[in-house]
Amino acid sequence: MTFLSSTQAVPDTLSVPRHIAIIMDGNGRWATKRFLPRVAGHAQGVEAVRKIVEASTTRGVEYLTIFAFSSENWRRPADEVTLLMRLFMTALEREVAKMHANNIRLKIVGDLTRFDKKLQEMIAQAERKTANNKGLTLTICANYGGRWDIMQAVNKMLALHPGATTFSEDELAPHLSMAYAPEPDLFIRTGGEERISNFLLWQLAYTELFFTQTYWPDFDAKALDAAIESYQQRERRFGRTSAQLAAQVS
Repeated sequence: MTFLSSTQAVPDTLSVPRHIAIIMDGNGRWATKRFLPRVAGHAQGVEAVRKIVEASTTRGVEYLTIFAFSSENWRRPADEVTLLMRLFMTALEREVAKMHANNIRLKIVGDLTRFDKKLQEMIAQAERKTANNKGLTLTICANYGGRWDIMQAVNKMLALHPGATTFSEDELAPHLSMAYAPEPDLFIRTGGEERISNFLLWQLAYTELFFTQTYWPDFDAKALDAAIESYQQRERRFGRTSAQLAAQVS
């Protein structure tokens, strides 16, 4: 199933966001503040992911997408990148069985070809194991970039339609890496930065944005509720007027 873009159709607006996307920022700064190595912050960040997955499930969120490793993160110090890869593998080893037991479907999107073969196989096995689960869909964006996503979709579309010179959104959409999910209703970024940093550039066109100073390791169910409460105060017009919305309700 491919969901229509919010620039093409008006999606349903629910009191609880159907899809939440998160940039988990501040792990390293959380650790530095406590005179710990940066990897300690990343390890604590994994614990925060577990808590937010659980909280999202109990609150009725259907899709949760987290930005774990961007295509720009390769620029970080080599030892930190190596530790992040090990942490990723360890998390897969420990968490996939638990996710499966809790009916969670796991998807991992991004240019996975840069990861070593063992990690690629672990990812494929995890997706296969949870493919038929019907609860929360947890997407981990790894070696992902919004521009990469659009370009790979364009290339797939061109390969499918050689010689064509014009295309529509509907023709491009099925080739985006997250065509299986509706566009995010709510975007959260922790750590105090207020930008989207090449994350889901196509999909965030009409998403409500929420920024918090809280570092990701400290982001918990209460913080998630605060973000959802902020979302619930927004008027989601999708190009319409407030008067139109009011008439629709009445």
